[in-house]
Amino acid sequence: MGMRTRTTALATAVVAVAGLAGTVSLPAHAAAGSTKAAAASSYYLHFDKISNTNSRLYLKKSVPGTDRIIKSYRAGSGVSTNECTRNKGWLPTKSYTIKKWNTSYNGSFIKGYAFQLNDTKCKNGTPRTELFIHSEMTRGGGQGSTEPTRWDGVGDYKSAGCIKMSPNDIKDLYKRARAVGFPSKLVVTN
Repeated sequence: MGMRTRTTALATAVVAVAGLAGTVSLPAHAAAGSTKAAAASSYYLHFDKISNTNSRLYLKKSVPGTDRIIKSYRAGSGVSTNECTRNKGWLPTKSYTIKKWNTSYNGSFIKGYAFQLNDTKCKNGTPRTELFIHSEMTRGGGQGSTEPTRWDGVGDYKSAGCIKMSPNDIKDLYKRARAVGFPSKLVVTN
């Protein structure tokens, strides 16, 4: 078995095992020669900030000329448009690494489908941490009876600085991202 074949087999095994655990994150050394990793690198997410409750999150493919939109979703971020307000401002305008694609995240407030982003600093140096793309759902992806686990409508697009999507949309995004090898980049613009 050649080196490239072994690397591809290892990356495929890592994806299969990680997928069983509800979290997908490929180590760089395993993904380097992987066909899936190469495909994923041509796909990325783009969050276009319009308002706190009615912005757009796109799954895009890099192509010569204008990148191709694969799917567009309604999304929100923050309760303020000041990106330097911790736990209230929308996500700072820059590029992020999508560190993990979770389907059964179990944080204090965030549960279920939650895609973890790297920590960052906004333009004035204020640290922004615990950043995710998420929804309001139970750890298992269903609807709960309490506010952080129940999607009620437009007001739920507001967040403590993360990107929020409806439960159906975040599940669809996960399915499409999985099909292209889990993109690892998010670009935020306004």
